[in-house]
Amino acid sequence: MASLEKKLRTITMPSDTPLLPMYDVIVIGGGNAAMTAALTARETGTSVLVLESAPIEWRGGNSVHTRNIRCMHDQPEDVLTEAYPEEEFWQDLKKVTAGKTNEALARLLIRSSASCRDWMKKHGVNFQPSLSGTLHLSRTNAFFMGGGKALINAYYRSAQQLGITVLYETPVDRMEFNGSTFIAAHSGKRRFAGRACVIASGGFESNIPWQREAWGQNQWGEWTADNFLIRGTRFNMGVVLKQMLDHGADVIGDPTQSHCVAIDARAPLFDGGISTRNDCVSLGVMVNQNAVRFYDEGEDFWPKRYAIWGRLVASQPNQIGYAIIDSKAIGRFMPSVFEPIKADSLEELAVALKLDVDTFLKTIDEFNRACVPGDFDHAVLDNCHTQGLTPAKTHWARRIDTAPFYSYGLRPGITFTYLGVKVDERAQVYFGGQPSRNLFAAGEVMAGNVLGQGYTAGVGMTIGTIFGRIAGASAGKAVQAATTQGSVHASA
Repeated sequence: MASLEKKLRTITMPSDTPLLPMYDVIVIGGGNAAMTAALTARETGTSVLVLESAPIEWRGGNSVHTRNIRCMHDQPEDVLTEAYPEEEFWQDLKKVTAGKTNEALARLLIRSSASCRDWMKKHGVNFQPSLSGTLHLSRTNAFFMGGGKALINAYYRSAQQLGITVLYETPVDRMEFNGSTFIAAHSGKRRFAGRACVIASGGFESNIPWQREAWGQNQWGEWTADNFLIRGTRFNMGVVLKQMLDHGADVIGDPTQSHCVAIDARAPLFDGGISTRNDCVSLGVMVNQNAVRFYDEGEDFWPKRYAIWGRLVASQPNQIGYAIIDSKAIGRFMPSVFEPIKADSLEELAVALKLDVDTFLKTIDEFNRACVPGDFDHAVLDNCHTQGLTPAKTHWARRIDTAPFYSYGLRPGITFTYLGVKVDERAQVYFGGQPSRNLFAAGEVMAGNVLGQGYTAGVGMTIGTIFGRIAGASAGKAVQAATTQGSVHASA
């Protein structure tokens, strides 16, 4: 790896380079979607330049924090168990988005996911069985050996072998167009001209002022986004996305919708990644700073619901929630990197959390009284539920009564935003209802076409991989078409 990094560093051009070569395809971004687009475009025989805003040690965007990809399959395949057919995948996606999805693009995504792993393996990605504590995903998601960082490193090694040029620390700050036709990307004084372009530069999750503007003030006069933590890269500022929208690209998605997870309140502002996530919510209750519950903790399997809790916490006072469990839950969820707050009594726990003791005890008592005994099984949608309680807990409801007691303070953790540009089945970017002939998009910057809201585990990597490949292939075809047309004109 060290020798590879040394070689890649040598191709970073100085900012005063007077003449830059024309490339067939310019890819803006450096994560999973960008690299799948770059590799696929290169496979069409085109020259490819990747512009990554991050330095080499931070390359890969949010993809370095991932660990799996959701794939359809009609029978057991390598690391995937049983079957996960198209219709079930579609119903899962339809449910979590509440129907806010483009069905044609979603089904294209789902069908294409059945064959993407062979291509990924060809470029050095290895897979492994699902990890301990993630058995709900063994049928639906293929895990990367070594996680997202290993996947990204594999793609960059393959890119070097295929002759793809990568420039690090090259944030694009301006896009140049002729109508809806891409001409060049600018980074400072440098101008990168290309015959086609793939935008895979992510959303605007790292841009706190933009998040602040989008979310505004809540009913308590708080600026909601002030308490957001960014689970992923600090480099997704949405600069290219804003350029696209200002230039008239057709917009898709809601700026307040995102992959938003409830993460440990002690997490860093940026790049905490998956280690800051907390998976114990479905095993206990969640209360806000007023010590009251506000949503059904057992609505569905955690992989289908973990990404709604960040938004739910964002709607609470001070954007904070507290997951409460007792000793019966220990060992049943993936441990957090942070130690929980621990107490020998519920009173002591309330004091440690600085919650009103009487209200907290009343909340827990009402919950305990409402729990209907059943056969607890966290691997299925069991019959342990509450009765006569609002909000209800529909599964995995057990009395919180066995000391010691534990809690994690949780805040909204933004992974990526859903506001983006509208695309079609060729990943072409639309302007005024018409597709650009040479501008394409993949990954987070167009994820809103599939994810109007909500999330299900691993589908972000599916979107990046599938639409990255589609965008790369489409860019290659656009270059070939332009070259053929130019040859015809030259001989006329």
